[in-house]
Amino acid sequence: MKPLAEILRPQNLDDFFGQSELLNNNHPLKQAIVNNKLHSMILWGPPGTGKTTLARIIASQVNGYFAYMNTALEGIKEFRIIIEKAKKFQTSGQQTVLFIDEIHGFNKTQQDAFLPYMESGLITVIGATTQNPSFEINGALLSRFSIYVLNSLSVLELEKILDKALDYKNIKIKDKNIKLQIINTSNGDARRLINIVEQIALVNLKVVSLANIKKILQEKLSVFDKGGDIFYQQLSAFHKSVRGSSPDGALYWMARMLLGGCDIKVIARRLLAIASEDIGNADPRALEITLNAWDIFERVGAKEGNRAIAQAAVYCAVAPKSNAVYNAFNKAMEDAKKTSHLSVPKHLCNAPTDLMKNLDYGKGYIYSHNEPNALAKGQKYFPDELSEQQYYLPTNRGLEIKIAEKLKILRQKK
Repeated sequence: MKPLAEILRPQNLDDFFGQSELLNNNHPLKQAIVNNKLHSMILWGPPGTGKTTLARIIASQVNGYFAYMNTALEGIKEFRIIIEKAKKFQTSGQQTVLFIDEIHGFNKTQQDAFLPYMESGLITVIGATTQNPSFEINGALLSRFSIYVLNSLSVLELEKILDKALDYKNIKIKDKNIKLQIINTSNGDARRLINIVEQIALVNLKVVSLANIKKILQEKLSVFDKGGDIFYQQLSAFHKSVRGSSPDGALYWMARMLLGGCDIKVIARRLLAIASEDIGNADPRALEITLNAWDIFERVGAKEGNRAIAQAAVYCAVAPKSNAVYNAFNKAMEDAKKTSHLSVPKHLCNAPTDLMKNLDYGKGYIYSHNEPNALAKGQKYFPDELSEQQYYLPTNRGLEIKIAEKLKILRQKK
């Protein structure tokens, strides 16, 4: 017996819900479909947004050979078989459309196999992916594709799909709160929404109540793909919330990631990077507090330990911000790459042997601790050809206010 999601899969654009921006009459994709002028494309979007359905609708207009591949099940061997069939269809003037589900599953070397056949016009490739194509598809192949972004379905669109599934299963639900509970649980995924209706039908409830539905649904699963683009976008939102001094935003995205199954250590590692990159010497305690929170997590476990990480996230969010060290180090790296041939000045070299002393290694070095205020006035710390540089420019925020005052004195004396 076919799954309900397959039974209800739209066969034409009139029955297709969502993606109105892509399918308006002025969009290139809609024009390509209507005028039967197919081109290779990638449909990129979250699960359950209609990528496979849309690809099948597009391909159904082709008078020729439609081939399907799923990278989780098939590889280059199956691709070669498809190519041989495509050549036979080409001799009779028929087109071949190859739909590749989860195209990011092919590695960069495997992806290279498509190029000559796409360029020759033997095949038109429609790829579907939940991953960011700019990261997962090699550059040469990516340049041959048009990229179309599919968005999560709206509540209104999901409600239409829900009503269609409920009607098919002859389930009567008039309570808007029950429908909203089901829709929220689907997380914008039409396939998951239909599967939920199938679950409800299997239970054969005599009374469809909110309590009964919640019991069936149990706990809502958040949209979170640990290896995918959604993961990186949520982690990015967390980072930018902390950087932007929004403890509330930081807590929200942290909670979203944890509910979706993210390892708390991923968040802790990102916080350490933030403490160094975005807070720096404006509040050096941020590094210590984040490390302590990680240590607490290791000692007490997730339940209490998660709170410690949350505490560190809030601290980092409200801490004064400075990327002065980050910028200074990048500038130093740039100079280091350009001047890596320059020798260490002899006065900064160690001279553990008589030979090295005879070569003037260490000669003229001023030992700071023997000087007033432990400051070796006039001592140079860069290669002679480079002269003294100033990379670190403290901000006027947090502890760096004091550091700037001290640094002004230090640099004047030099």
